[in-house]
Amino acid sequence: MEAKTKSSCECCSNYVYDEELGYYECEVNLDEDEMVRFLQDKFYDCPYFQLDNEYKIVRKQM
Repeated sequence: MEAKTKSSCECCSNYVYDEELGYYECEVNLDEDEMVRFLQDKFYDCPYFQLDNEYKIVRKQM
């Protein structure tokens, strides 16, 4: 049986800082079940995870 790897929200491009509220939040519209798993910190293999790779943009500019 394979061990599941947890995706880190801190590395996701959907996890952004809201200056008005003063904290980070996920910009994805999660349904009720996904929100419960997210809040309980049991959100494995997030289907919306996108690696926030800021160097990818730089490579395209070169």
